[in-house]
Amino acid sequence: MPDRIGVYPGTFDPITNGHLDIITRATRAVDHLIVAVAANAGKGPLFTLEERVAMAQDEIDALQLSNAARIEVRPFDSLLVHFAKAAGANIIVRGLRAVSDFEYEFQMAGMNARLSPEIETVFLMASERCQFISSRFVKEIGRLNGDITSFVSPRIRKRLADRFAMRKAAES
Repeated sequence: MPDRIGVYPGTFDPITNGHLDIITRATRAVDHLIVAVAANAGKGPLFTLEERVAMAQDEIDALQLSNAARIEVRPFDSLLVHFAKAAGANIIVRGLRAVSDFEYEFQMAGMNARLSPEIETVFLMASERCQFISSRFVKEIGRLNGDITSFVSPRIRKRLADRFAMRKAAES
C-alpha cells in the first residue's frame, strides 16, 4: 500500500494550539504530513513566510507524538492542488471550527476536486477546547496585551510580544 501523504495548508500567522491539535490528529490518518505554509501576502501577515515556517517547525519539533507519522514543514506560493501534486500528496487536511467555516471550505474542496479529482479533502473538526481559537483573534488579543496563554505556546507568545514591542517602538 502506498504512503498516505497529507497536506495541511494554512497561513499559520502565527501557528496556534488549534493548528497543533489538527496536526496531531491528522498524523493518525496519514503516514506523512506536510504542513504547508502559504506565502499569502494578500492577508498581510504579521510574520514573514520564513518566520512562519520556522515557528511551525519549532512547534512541531516540540510535539511529542507517539505515532510514526512523519511531519515536515514547507512553504508554498502556488495553487494548493499544484503544491499537493508536486509533493505526491493524495489528501488535503482542513480543520473546521464552526458551521461558518464549512461553507467556505466546502466551496474550496469542490474547486480542488474539480482541479485534481485524485486528491481527497478530509475535514477534521476542531477539538472542543480549540473551536474558538483563530490566529486573527490571537494577534488582536496579544496586540492589546490580553492573555493568550491558552491559545499559543510560550514560544509563540514571546514572538508575538517581541513583534508588537518592535512595532510599537517603530511607531514612536
